[in-house]
Amino acid sequence: MSLKVWLRRLGPGLLFAAAAIGVSHLVQSTRAGALYGFDLLWAIVAIHIAKYPFFQFGPRYVAATGRNLLHGYKALGSWAIFAFVMVTLGTVFTIQAAVTVVTAAIMAQLFQITLPLWQLSGLILMACAALLYAEKFYLLERSVKFIILLLTLCTITAVLAAASKGYRPPVAQHFEWTPAGIAFLIALMGWMPSPLDLSVWVSFWNEEKNKELGGRMKLRDTLRDFNIGYWGTLFVALFFMALGAYIMHGRGVSFSPKGAVFAQQLIEMYTQSLGGWAYWVIGGAALTTMLSTTLTVFDGIPRTLEKTTVLLLPGLQKREKALYRAYMLLVGGGAVLLLAVFIGNMQAMVDVATVLSFCTAPFFALANYLVIREQSIPEAFRPGRGMRWLSRAGIVMLSAFAAYYLFALFTR
Repeated sequence: MSLKVWLRRLGPGLLFAAAAIGVSHLVQSTRAGALYGFDLLWAIVAIHIAKYPFFQFGPRYVAATGRNLLHGYKALGSWAIFAFVMVTLGTVFTIQAAVTVVTAAIMAQLFQITLPLWQLSGLILMACAALLYAEKFYLLERSVKFIILLLTLCTITAVLAAASKGYRPPVAQHFEWTPAGIAFLIALMGWMPSPLDLSVWVSFWNEEKNKELGGRMKLRDTLRDFNIGYWGTLFVALFFMALGAYIMHGRGVSFSPKGAVFAQQLIEMYTQSLGGWAYWVIGGAALTTMLSTTLTVFDGIPRTLEKTTVLLLPGLQKREKALYRAYMLLVGGGAVLLLAVFIGNMQAMVDVATVLSFCTAPFFALANYLVIREQSIPEAFRPGRGMRWLSRAGIVMLSAFAAYYLFALFTR
């Protein structure tokens, strides 16, 4: 396969990376490094491994059937599609609001914009809508390829510069298994690398990629594309943790819950430690991170609602584009309204959204595992023995963490 053809076939995996590398990396990974150094490196690696099968089952299902995961949920029974709808409706506005307000805060800090953050968030969503309104999948795909490349270069540059300083705090805080520590751990892992419902989004993007190519991608090409995007998110997460560990750890600085102040702390700390040149490098990495996340989430959520509606009400199939655009307006408007009311505590909003995602992860893990094990799936497309065991271990791990968190929450 020529390099040109290989690059052309990349897409859905990079869209996944663009959606995943956002709040979980920029905010939560950096906070983890700042608070505990490299103590929680194991948690980031472990959650990537635990969630991997369930994300991979999305593109695997499309390669096997040519259809997205929602069809698999429907085949399991009405309980699965109903549960999916309830989980989706319970998190759509919070997720969109959380990623957009962080984007707005960083943009306001970089360019000294004085608009209220909820208004700037609205303008960012309008710009995203203008790009997505044409329903041209290749525009989204190509813009994300550029953003991911820029993000990677900026992040690597910043980490190498920070590591060269060799800073080590004389007294550093270490992670402890206290209620506060466990709550932070759950919040860190909730969106790391992303909520499991993104497995459904990945299946949508693979479906769209097949339409663009004019045929179904082979399984090996599909999984290669996905693996590049998925394990790339682990690479970037560890780099953001390293930035927090090298520059912020042990300095006794507490993160502000307000978006604009947090963005200012983040960028100014890097600038003070690395020099004035780092302002635009760090700022560029942070802004491109969040712009790519906001754009892909703003595509993924309306697309999810549109395809779910058509699946449940087949008579609306001819109005897919109209539904997609209507849901885009609904999600954007709801997110801006939420921000207008609750803009005062960004950190709490992010933590609530990540915890909700973590507590619903066992459902998506189990549903995806059952879907890919359906008898209708050709044997060549089913996961092997090792992947099946990893899936079962992942379901147990995600369920145990969610159960423990809920127990601690209601008994404290």
